[in-house]
Amino acid sequence: MSDLGERWAKEARALVGGLPSTYWYLWTGTLVNRLGAFVVPFLALYLTRERGFRVEEAGGVVALHGAGAVLAGLVGGTLADRIGRRATLLVGLWCGSVAMLALGLARHTWQICAAAFLLGLLGEQYRPAVSAAIADVVPPEHRARAYSLLYWIINVGFSLALPLGGFASRAGFLTLFVADACTTFLYGVIVWWKVPETRPAHLPRTASTASRAPPSFAPFQDTVFLGFALPILLTAMIFMQFNVTLPLDLAARGMTPTTFGLVLSANGLLVVLLQPFAGRLLGSMRRSRALAAASALTGLGFGLHGLGAQVPLALFAVTVWSIGEILHAPVSSAVMADLAPPHQRGVYQGAYATLWAGSSCLSPLLGTWLLGHLGRAVLWGGCFTVGLFAAAWHLAAAPSRRRHMDALRQLHPEVSTARD
Repeated sequence: MSDLGERWAKEARALVGGLPSTYWYLWTGTLVNRLGAFVVPFLALYLTRERGFRVEEAGGVVALHGAGAVLAGLVGGTLADRIGRRATLLVGLWCGSVAMLALGLARHTWQICAAAFLLGLLGEQYRPAVSAAIADVVPPEHRARAYSLLYWIINVGFSLALPLGGFASRAGFLTLFVADACTTFLYGVIVWWKVPETRPAHLPRTASTASRAPPSFAPFQDTVFLGFALPILLTAMIFMQFNVTLPLDLAARGMTPTTFGLVLSANGLLVVLLQPFAGRLLGSMRRSRALAAASALTGLGFGLHGLGAQVPLALFAVTVWSIGEILHAPVSSAVMADLAPPHQRGVYQGAYATLWAGSSCLSPLLGTWLLGHLGRAVLWGGCFTVGLFAAAWHLAAAPSRRRHMDALRQLHPEVSTARD
């Protein structure tokens, strides 16, 4: 038993060792925040049941929240580089908690629409600052593991928040808004109390990075970033099909909502069980290969849904694309941190967040159109094809990323990057 205990202790040290205290405060704050992530998953239900909105009206309000989240990536990334990571976190978290309360107290339609947009804009601003701060304090060789553990705790918190939110809603939907606002505010308190400013000091702009464009759009003028962004966006659009088209298609083929919920729960279970250990595996892989495998598995998993709606097949398909998700999330964040010039880590992370926010807006529109007009075979076959295309693109773009990282090391010798 002592040998077994020592082995577990060694594994635990390997899993969490080498990460600075600032990272763990951000990790803890993320857990607190996600434990209270009640409102957004229940927003459409709240609007239809409590405020009397029609389904399409509720969808419009949710879309306004998504539009605010798209802008939040650009604004939050710019602020993280301009005023600092710590200040951006405090502004975003505390203003976001106020916007959350405003949405819960709003009664007129225009007030609800405005509050939903502000919640997306203010409540999501903290994300680029968190990712940039992690890139500031975690060495490149540990970043994949650090982002993997962060992604894991996000999923743990979210999986616990859903049943907690359902229970809390019995006391009235306003309880959800208040609780969500409190946990967001508490995250800000943790940052104010324990997280120092991490933005690298005295990083002058160079001729290669200077641009007349607004700082928020600098990544979109970087051809290396654009070469990385395209397969990321395509993979994200495949993954987001689980939100709308997957339940619609499986329901049309006879799967009940209860069964679908059980099938989809395999995704959360796999992420919670496997994500902490993925970082160690990914640390020994070239990141281009890991990203290629993630895109291919995501496309394959969703492609398998085209073969039928039997529960064993659906479970197998969910397992395949869940492994793709586990590989994709930490590695893409780590590559994003390596690609960004040190003085623009915030805007690059903001641009990365914008890709995911944009995919959440685009993928339901495109997916439902394909399903309604061309059929499920085209939709799921298209997901498989696009996943393979994204995988090939990652491998083809790897040499240019390596040259870019070598150039960054020459411009900023104090900053190292991991191998791609």
